[in-house]
Amino acid sequence: MVDDSPGGFAPPPFSPANALAQLQRSLRELRLTPRGAAFELRGKRVVELAADGTVLQARLARKLALTPEFDRFTIAGAADQRKLLDELRKRLARWEHED
Repeated sequence: MVDDSPGGFAPPPFSPANALAQLQRSLRELRLTPRGAAFELRGKRVVELAADGTVLQARLARKLALTPEFDRFTIAGAADQRKLLDELRKRLARWEHED
């Protein structure tokens, strides 16, 4: 049997439930407050997460505001998960600098 994956092994299949738990842990480590399916910073909604079949849907605030506009992200693997966290860290740093 020939394995076409790089390194001779395939990554584990994406599990939205596991990814959601990992993201929630990471968001709490960034000192965001959980509120339902969303996370807030100083009472302002920053990110919303929802499992949608085989992927996660995330909405990330463009600006820190009481009624923010959101950018949408679809998380279908570990790379997407890292990309979302990296983008969130950039925005948190920018918001801290703006205040």
